[in-house]
Amino acid sequence: MNVNFVVPVYNGGKIWEQCAAALHDCLVAEQLSPQQVLVIDSSSRDNSRDVAARYGFRCRTITSAEFNHGGTRNLGVEMSDGDVVVFLTQDAIPQADFIRKIVSAFDDEQVAVAYGRQLPHDDANPLARHARGFNYSTRSYVMGISDKPLYGIKTVFTSNSFAAYRAKVFRRLGGFPSDTILSEDMYLAALAVLAGYRVAYVAEAAVKHSHNYTPVEEFKRYFDIGVFHCDEKWIREEFGGAGGEGTRFIFSELRYLMKENHYRWIPRACVHNALKIAGYKLGQHYQKIPQGLIRKLSMHKRFWQ
Repeated sequence: MNVNFVVPVYNGGKIWEQCAAALHDCLVAEQLSPQQVLVIDSSSRDNSRDVAARYGFRCRTITSAEFNHGGTRNLGVEMSDGDVVVFLTQDAIPQADFIRKIVSAFDDEQVAVAYGRQLPHDDANPLARHARGFNYSTRSYVMGISDKPLYGIKTVFTSNSFAAYRAKVFRRLGGFPSDTILSEDMYLAALAVLAGYRVAYVAEAAVKHSHNYTPVEEFKRYFDIGVFHCDEKWIREEFGGAGGEGTRFIFSELRYLMKENHYRWIPRACVHNALKIAGYKLGQHYQKIPQGLIRKLSMHKRFWQ
């Protein structure tokens, strides 16, 4: 099974150098060519393109204004000829044997999307560490339309920080939305499940990827998630909301912080969760907010240009 890799990059810095080095090592281990990696660089002002060239990756440069989470990744698929296309973000550091393990999910012909485990970075704070453990289980599973009554919107959860797609199904479904603020991965996964395909979570395939968000950054990120669900109401209508999952997360986080003796993080966790909820609710009603204010509330400001 032929595989290609697509990595959107913008001012990737040191973490991109770590990602590129680890990816190259994994390619060598699998006897794959670095030319199977396409880096789409949004006119970085640092050495991101030089890093791509150092490891022999292909590189396509676009303007920063052209970047879109969905449209840019669609371009990556258009420029790929593999049976499977693997997406990574510039801050996701591949772990050993991740290629073979994620590609093995497609031995099941019904699998259209597969995503791997995200481990916390070495510098992850307690909130980031818990989030990775909560969202990315040690147990692999495959979800389809029959799982919707029990798992709701979790049925179509995936993450393009490290996800793979069966190329022919991706194209058949029309790819990602070309102009979306984020969550293009959930959009495609939802289309795939409704079309009768399945989404695989492969716990054995892993990258290191996490963020130490501030409370304000959490608000802005969840504002953008609310915007996405406002624009793509059909996903919640088909699969339901995440209210129960959110409550479970809050109590899980509290137990984790107490168990690990991170008591001083509990007040901050409460602030984070309150701002997540507020941001999400506000984002769902973004159409009633003045345009100038929306940019201040949003993490992805370029989307509003």
